[in-house]
Amino acid sequence: NNNEHLGGAVDSPGSDKLARFAQICDCWNIPVITLVDTPGMMVGPEIEKTALVRHCHRVFVSLANLKTPKITLTLRKCYGLGGLAMICGSTEAGLVNLAWPTAEYGGMNLEAGVKLGARAELEQIEDLEERVAEYERRVADAYERGNAINAATVLESDDVIDPAETRQWILRLLDAHPQSKPIREGRRPYIDSW
Repeated sequence: NNNEHLGGAVDSPGSDKLARFAQICDCWNIPVITLVDTPGMMVGPEIEKTALVRHCHRVFVSLANLKTPKITLTLRKCYGLGGLAMICGSTEAGLVNLAWPTAEYGGMNLEAGVKLGARAELEQIEDLEERVAEYERRVADAYERGNAINAATVLESDDVIDPAETRQWILRLLDAHPQSKPIREGRRPYIDSW
């Protein structure tokens, strides 16, 4: 999820690239550290023609089945299935699941989630200024519930860390993990050729 490409959204070619890269890392016992900042999976009629859900689920399967150490660090946005794919399919799948204080979590973009989830209630408010105020109140509430500290209490994040301590966290975690042979004989006899 590179913010310079599609704003960090996960697309089909990116999903395939990540899944294959994860398999290579697993084959050679290279730890995988995912830095999460994604608005989710790319959406729209054109992307649907690429079978995005199938490709994105390849990431779920590949990352969830790695035996090499996995560390996830949510920097900013972690929305929808794209975010779930980037955190290895589950908050419990990795060695550790960390977040910076700037992290945000949600089933989808928070503004869009309020527009879709509260559409009926908002449409019932006839006064336009009152409707906008209620929308903004609900968006602020969604940001409050989805911020790193509050989300950590329900999403089972292991910790919300100071960004300045990121390197020390990663080094301590990797040092604490038991070492194994560089090549996993019999673990992964092949790497997908797609």
